Amino acid sequence: MKKEKFSITGMSCAACQANITKGVNSLKGVAKAEVSLLANEMSVEYDENNLSSQDIITKVENLGYGAMSLNTEQNKEDSGFQKEWRQRKEYAKKEEKILKTRLISSLAILLPLMYLAMGHMLSLPLPKIFQGQENALVFALTQLLLTLPIVVINKKFYISGFKALLKKSANMDSLVALGSAAALIYGIFALYAMAYGLGQGDMSTVKHYSHDLYFESCAMILTLVTVGKYLESRSKAKTSDALDKLVDLAPKKAVVIKEEKEISVLAKDLRQGDVILIRPGEKIPVDGIVLSGQGSVDQSAITGESIPVLKKPGDEVISATLNKNGSFRFRAARVGEDTTIARIIRLVDEAGNSKAPIARLADKVSGIFVPAVMTIALLTAIVWLITGYGFEFAFSRAIAVLVISCPCALGLATPVAIMVATGKGAEYGVLVKTAAALEELESVDTIVLDKTGTLTTGEPQVTDITLLEQNINEQQFLALAYALEKGSEHPLAAAITAKAQSQKIQAPPGENFKAYTGQGVEALINGAKYYGGNAAFLEKQNISIDAKTKNILTEMAAAGKTPILFSSEKKLLGIIAAADTLRQTTPAAIQELQALSLRTIMLTGDNSFTAEAIKKTLGMSEAIAEVLPQDKAGAVQKLQKQGHKIAMVGDGINDAPSLIKADVGIAIGAGTDVALDSADIVLLKNDLRDVVTAIKLSNATMRNIRQNLFWAFFYNILGIPIAAGALYPLFGLTLSPMLGAAAMSLSSLCVVSNALRLRFFKAQPQKATTTTITTEKKSLNQNDQKGNDNMKKIITIEGMMCSHCQAHVEKALQAVPGVTSAVVDLAAKTATVSLEDNVDDEVLTNAVTEAGYTVISCQNA
Repeated sequence: MKKEKFSITGMSCAACQANITKGVNSLKGVAKAEVSLLANEMSVEYDENNLSSQDIITKVENLGYGAMSLNTEQNKEDSGFQKEWRQRKEYAKKEEKILKTRLISSLAILLPLMYLAMGHMLSLPLPKIFQGQENALVFALTQLLLTLPIVVINKKFYISGFKALLKKSANMDSLVALGSAAALIYGIFALYAMAYGLGQGDMSTVKHYSHDLYFESCAMILTLVTVGKYLESRSKAKTSDALDKLVDLAPKKAVVIKEEKEISVLAKDLRQGDVILIRPGEKIPVDGIVLSGQGSVDQSAITGESIPVLKKPGDEVISATLNKNGSFRFRAARVGEDTTIARIIRLVDEAGNSKAPIARLADKVSGIFVPAVMTIALLTAIVWLITGYGFEFAFSRAIAVLVISCPCALGLATPVAIMVATGKGAEYGVLVKTAAALEELESVDTIVLDKTGTLTTGEPQVTDITLLEQNINEQQFLALAYALEKGSEHPLAAAITAKAQSQKIQAPPGENFKAYTGQGVEALINGAKYYGGNAAFLEKQNISIDAKTKNILTEMAAAGKTPILFSSEKKLLGIIAAADTLRQTTPAAIQELQALSLRTIMLTGDNSFTAEAIKKTLGMSEAIAEVLPQDKAGAVQKLQKQGHKIAMVGDGINDAPSLIKADVGIAIGAGTDVALDSADIVLLKNDLRDVVTAIKLSNATMRNIRQNLFWAFFYNILGIPIAAGALYPLFGLTLSPMLGAAAMSLSSLCVVSNALRLRFFKAQPQKATTTTITTEKKSLNQNDQKGNDNMKKIITIEGMMCSHCQAHVEKALQAVPGVTSAVVDLAAKTATVSLEDNVDDEVLTNAVTEAGYTVISCQNA
């Protein structure tokens, strides 16, 4: 199957869109065709063996429209979405300019016409040449001469409308063309009747027809519809504001290093393997890998990280991000349409142009609407004639029905809202791949969340150090553990190594290192053998574990931690527990999801103890533990069979099958190929609160679409009977064709304006909450504690700029004797320090100052 895009010309309303969609879908070999009225584009998935691009173009042309493949005529120097977007914008500007010219010209002629036709009703003075029955023919001819230029200026309605009628695919232009042409033809008939009356001396006939010319109705209908079209074109242009911002993010030029010379080139000319120089304040044009130098890169536009990230050799850089300071060279890895920013733009654009299931109702109605209206108009005229009313009255009611019945409001109700919503989501780092996903998300009642990498950071950290031997202090114990574990590749060993390094502990030399997979390690340190591992492993080494120690191990496991025992050849020395810590934003996100009355379920391969501990800490509805990666999709399917609508949130890598199986798959924080392919919604940031943002955006969008559809249907249900004269027998009320045309234009404008309100959607800012599954540090042999384990101090610090500053300050404070932990909140510019001994403020201040930062205050928590 081949997927191809086509530019479509000549569409004016939802009926056009429905006609083309139906026509192309009827072709043999077409799997799916979607037409976007907003973008004037069509996306077709078809079998190349049965059909060609030209066959599709021919079909569209036979329906009365124009088509051109966007996959052709793209030269190598300027291809892909950037060119397509430019062409689309140029087309939109051209259309707006044409409509503006038509409108101004029409208004300039309409004003004197209306003064001439209606001035006497308002007792406005008219030249004598237009007064009296003897001058009635001059009066009528002048109106005709003023009307004809407006007809010529707005000839597009007639060309498009009658062409569509001949092709049996009537559209809104057909209604306008029929209504205005009928008024014009009747006016010409009246003019001839007046001329005949004057020739016969029948002044009563002259008087009668001089008041029923309808030239002003014809001109007013055309002008008012043009007003609506012009305002609509301006409003629709605003739907792509967010996409405009994304397109403008990428820099236009870059500096390439060739033979050690700096050469300025256009960004679109960059090729894979080019070495690019980035200076302070410059944007990165393509994705690549840093070769030399370093810089702090602001990635907020793409990943939403508010803090610049230090990039050094070997690190990946992302297109459209900004280098704040420093200078570096990098090698281009992904260029053109393969860059991260290009893929994001394409994703947002395709989502904006896709159809939500709710739009099918409007499409079905639009497809039969115009023929139905023409039938109603004809029946209206017949009924009024049969009931004894004059031809002029019946004719006026029929024209009013034709011009008030605009299917545009129906056609615009869904796509404008979808386009605005997907663009708005992109601003928050929420990439919605399809309109269907946005609609499905609103009806979700259960959020299933993967644990590792989604709820947690995916990187274990040391949470507890418990000493079991009297003759060893914490630093000595940690040094031994460091010496044992530094040769291991296990994630828990990495956590212990990181803890020791953060406290600047030097590991004694070790030898004869041995690792036993899934059990533990052993090594000779200073000539003595030491072990580290789980309880079963140490018992194999004939190390006895008393009941009190076993209780500690059970408590740690119940708290969601993994304890590691360390011993000499004869006895236990202590326990180090590590856990995969929760993301800072996870608790707030879960609370928000619960507040939205959503059931939250954690899916994890961990044991039930760990799962229950995390579930209890976060207040989640349920935890499903010991689930293998390949069984996650089955777990989701089981929940679906219970009648739940599921949104699965995962990291987009090992969760791909479950993301696909869920009603809505949400990949968090991973701009990976797998995430983009398997998930319906991609969250660019490692922030679970964006799930809440996506759900609230979905709710706001669907509410907006329902409002649009209600008003579009309500307008037609109410407007058509009134235009047909339903209120005339009881109340004597009628609707003139001119007012019908004005109402038609306003209906489309109201729907578009309502959809544009989504541009003001705001995600509720949430303050991150730090939650860790930890217990206080214990020592079985330390009976002299003074009850100050919970002593905390808050230090306000200036000068911290990034995550590296954060780590630097934490490391400096944790190295202070008596400090058990230090947690830095970069946003608040504070460090919360937990103490086991009374540490003087000056000591803490000096530690931060020596690290290169300024302390503003230090006070008890």
